[in-house]
Amino acid sequence: MDADVLVVGAGPVGLALACGLRQHGLSVRVVDRADGPATTSRANFVHARGSEVLDRLGALGGLPEESVRAMTITTYAGDRPIMKVRFGDPGIRTAAPPMVISQARVEAALRDRLAELGVVPEWGSALTAIEQDGSGVTAVLGDGHRVRTAWLAGCDGTGSTVRKLAGIGFPGVRVSERFLLVDGRLETPLDRSGTHGWVHPAGMLGAMPMPGDGQWRLLAYDPAFRDEKPSEEQIAERMRHILAERIGRTGTRLAETSWASLFSVHRRLANAYRSGRVLLAGDSAHAHAPFGGQGMLTGLGDAENLAWKLALVVAGRADERLLDTYEAERRPLATQVLRGSTATTRMNIAATPIGRFLRDRVLVRVFGMPWIQRYTTYATSQLWVSYRRGPLGGGGRRPRPGDRVADLACVRPDGTRVRLYEELREHWVVLGGDGETLAAARRRLGGTTVTQLREAPGGLPPVEAHGEMGSGEVATGKEARGVWLVRPDGHLACRGGAADIERWLGGALGGGR
Repeated sequence: MDADVLVVGAGPVGLALACGLRQHGLSVRVVDRADGPATTSRANFVHARGSEVLDRLGALGGLPEESVRAMTITTYAGDRPIMKVRFGDPGIRTAAPPMVISQARVEAALRDRLAELGVVPEWGSALTAIEQDGSGVTAVLGDGHRVRTAWLAGCDGTGSTVRKLAGIGFPGVRVSERFLLVDGRLETPLDRSGTHGWVHPAGMLGAMPMPGDGQWRLLAYDPAFRDEKPSEEQIAERMRHILAERIGRTGTRLAETSWASLFSVHRRLANAYRSGRVLLAGDSAHAHAPFGGQGMLTGLGDAENLAWKLALVVAGRADERLLDTYEAERRPLATQVLRGSTATTRMNIAATPIGRFLRDRVLVRVFGMPWIQRYTTYATSQLWVSYRRGPLGGGGRRPRPGDRVADLACVRPDGTRVRLYEELREHWVVLGGDGETLAAARRRLGGTTVTQLREAPGGLPPVEAHGEMGSGEVATGKEARGVWLVRPDGHLACRGGAADIERWLGGALGGGR
């Protein structure tokens, strides 16, 4: 084999997957048809859950310090403010901050981490064909080079070549309406501590501060280029017209443009996340509107979920059926994100007078309610995501198998203090217990992939666990917690003694050694 896993696509999802696989000891190659890394911003928001994933991958680094903290959304009718939404505490313990930062910077941080792990993306390498058999996949690249790999992961976006070559359907629709997106320098009195939006009969307009002196992102629905392919200059000029038309007399002017784009919204979900030894993650598996910052966030979660499962299968410690739990756990979330982004798109477009009335007069009042604002922060954070209803989940007292575990302050056996998420970068964690519980986990998972921690005195006293949205639970002490086995993606695998751990691992991993 040339590699245990060939990752196709060097965007955030492919890079995150490669980092996760390398942290678990697999050999990885990453190929991408592009000539080099993209420099445009594209996605520009990372919610708290995304920051947690980057932290566990060792890629968060200084991104929070580089980012902008835009914690409010002010909505206007012309130059008159009509609503202000404050995004504060999501109601779930996390030390990871939400960040306004460009996708290009997130990718750069992931590339740096991947380089530390010994892998550099191979640019200008387009996938042209794949051939599967019982032991692996042969991938053919554009220059005719053949790569033999045990598994192939498609992280190559909505137009995924991997998905097409694997024969996986991608049903859904493309919304006919198109949106303008411009990054550049604004001359404006607008407050950079928040995002701003304007309601207007012609469509909504949004402005979000970006890292850099006077840098902003502008996003607007506009039917002007429905059947055209305008240049960046034409898009920028149209945005200047929209600014003058929709925001009133605020003294705002687009002085410089660094990037301008016109895009349509897709709503699609792959028929399957796996075909034989080919797997899909991120936009290759699901596509939806960018509103709400859920796209990159959901893709990062896909990558982290898949990495530890694929690592166990490659190592021979789990049956291939463990990979079926990847789709079973992640697909329901993608379906929910599709529904939410569709509703947000319809609200932004508001193509009828009734729709505009509901948006401009009713929804702005609803979103002004404090409890709605708290719920919105909670919902978009994805900190509530639980797999308790999936094949690896379970019942019993809360927190239940599949629930998220907070980033606890812990102590190693040698007395060194460490955060739980730091240790999860390369390990499963037995939290509490004795030598027997650690030995039970190591018998199935391997001696070097499991470590044992105890909760640090005076650390984070409550352990928070959350299931479906709105069903957060708190276990407040070690007696309530007992012994936990924590998955590398920060979810509870099981709780109990050595026999319980062995039973759960036997059911989850099957007949692996």
